[in-house]
Amino acid sequence: MALARRGRERGVDYWPGFVDALSTLILGIVFLLSVFVIVQFFLSQEVTGKDTALQRLNAQLAQLTEMLSLEKLGKSNLEDTLASLRANLAAAEGDRDRLKGLYEGLQSGSGKANELQGQLDSQKSLTSRAMAQVELLNQQIAALRRQLSALESALEASESKDKDAQARIADLGQRLNLALAQRVQELSRFRSEFFGRLRTILGDRPDIRVVGDRFVFQSEVFFDPGQAILQPGGRAELDKLAAALIELEKQIPKDIAWVLRVDGHTDVRPIASSQYPSNWELSAARAISVVQYLIGKGISPQRLVAAGFGEFQPLDPGTTDEAYRRNRRIELKLTER
Repeated sequence: MALARRGRERGVDYWPGFVDALSTLILGIVFLLSVFVIVQFFLSQEVTGKDTALQRLNAQLAQLTEMLSLEKLGKSNLEDTLASLRANLAAAEGDRDRLKGLYEGLQSGSGKANELQGQLDSQKSLTSRAMAQVELLNQQIAALRRQLSALESALEASESKDKDAQARIADLGQRLNLALAQRVQELSRFRSEFFGRLRTILGDRPDIRVVGDRFVFQSEVFFDPGQAILQPGGRAELDKLAAALIELEKQIPKDIAWVLRVDGHTDVRPIASSQYPSNWELSAARAISVVQYLIGKGISPQRLVAAGFGEFQPLDPGTTDEAYRRNRRIELKLTER
């Protein structure tokens, strides 16, 4: 009995140390989650500020475009008026020169023979009227020149405003392009996260792979040959995809116009069934089946696009069974609308 009691006394109790280590781990996890929430809050505030600035830039761009249109219309009217005044001025100067020539001709004939004296007397009244008309035309020409000078000044001012507006529009265009580039970068980041999440969820399968900016499923994952009805195994894979897409839809800001495009592709061998007369119909029907299933799983229809490419976008130009298998596929692409 004494030996048994001493054996129990020598035993070490590890439970308190384990509890302390577990508490420390939980506190560390809570701290990391708090830091993540704070960083997410500041990032959302920054994105909201960028959206407000982009809306303001768009409004300024629209206002400047309208001002430029009005300036161009005014400039065109001024140029038409200027051309009309120049034509009137040229006609008036022609009349003045003609009347002056007539007057000088009458004056030079005063020293001729006496038989022309009667004719000269009869022309004196005409000469005085002609001189009055010449004076009136000179006044009109001076007025037209003043109007022409004013119009030229207004035209120069309009051209100066036009240049200023063009410079401001160019600056706003650069800012808008920068903002759009930032939106594209944000969408690319979400695309990378989405594909990384899909790769983790779906695992390393030879019939599912990433090609460039697209996620590629072999058609056999979803459909029987020549059919567009989803198999049970294909529905299970689409369930994983729908869960990842719903989570992504919550994260992407609502002002980013994005869609998930579902592309159907077939191999080059023709199909001629009563249900699908060509590969166009088969590839489109398969893409639509995938889209309809995702909608049934809660994906917004505004975020989905179905497209059929038939056999005209092959990955492998070969004519082997392996090439045909690679070309029969469903592609997913996260892109701008």
